[in-house]
Order: sequence, then structure tokens, then C-alpha cells
Amino acid sequence: MDVGVRLQSIRKLKGLSQRELAKRAGVTNSTISMIEKNSVSPSISSLKKVLGGIPMSLVEFFSLDLEQENQTQVVYRASELTDICSGTITMKLVGKAHPSRAIAFLDETYPPGTDTGDEMYAHDGEEAGMLVEGRLELTVGNEVFVLEPGDSYYFESSKPHRFRNPFDKPARLISATTPANF
Repeated sequence: MDVGVRLQSIRKLKGLSQRELAKRAGVTNSTISMIEKNSVSPSISSLKKVLGGIPMSLVEFFSLDLEQENQTQVVYRASELTDICSGTITMKLVGKAHPSRAIAFLDETYPPGTDTGDEMYAHDGEEAGMLVEGRLELTVGNEVFVLEPGDSYYFESSKPHRFRNPFDKPARLISATTPANF
């Protein structure tokens, strides 16, 4: 088995540059480059350290069927969406397994009386969404908005924000955030 070619294939499949993998693994760029060119044959411990930046175990590295991995899923059935929220709010993530996912695309449901918490969120990136059903209160900074079906929003996620459903019917929201932190 060609370890260098395999590492390069998996790195690209996961959407990582040599520089990014080196940074994550705590090694130099030249280490990654030399392994991929087969200029050096890494020890088990060195390879394990590099794979920690993906992250991937040695077993996964040597047993992964790269042909199968290259067939990236395109359609996600409703039953395949991953619920990433605990509690009464549901947030179903589309494309969790996509190798280089850059956005978090969500189908969210807020039952009556629920919210994202007393603390306002703030993080790098952007958020956009459209309310599909019900009514939902969106707070961004000091402004409070009531969204009706068909209403949408777009804002910088660095602004403190939260969602709340003080109404008597469930609210369903389709949203997207960057970066894909989920």
C-alpha cells in the first residue's frame, strides 16, 4: 500500500490543504509533503500524529475504501437528517457526512414556549433563514423581530442573537449558518 498517495487522497477528500493538516496535526508542512511524495516513510507514531489532524485512526486509514468514499452523497432523505439539538427544539442538519461541508443547513422546529436560551449567541460567520410555518421571535443585538411564514433574515453571526417562540403554535425554520460548526 502506498501510504503517501493514500494520505494525499484522504486529505483532499476531507477538504484539507497540506498547510491546514500540518497545523491541525502539529507538524511542519514539509513533513506532510515528504510523506505524500514518499520521500520519507513515517513511523507508526508519526503517522498517528498526522492522522490526528484529520481526525482519523490508523485502522480507518488503512481500511477505508477510497472508491466508496469518493461517491459523495447528493440527496439526503428526511430519515437521514441528523438531529443535532437536545431538548424540545429540533435542529436537523443536512449533509453532516459531506467531506468538505462549508455551511450548516438546518431544518429547525421550535415548539410553543421554547427558545435557544437566555444567553444570546455570537460567533464568526453569517446566518440566513426563512420561516416556513408558525411565528418566531428573532432578537439580533437590541432589535426584536417577529417573523411570519415566508419572512426571512440575514445577519452577521458576530451580532448577539437568539430565537424564541412565545406563540401557541410550533414554528418551523429553514436556516443556514457559516462556518459549518456542527
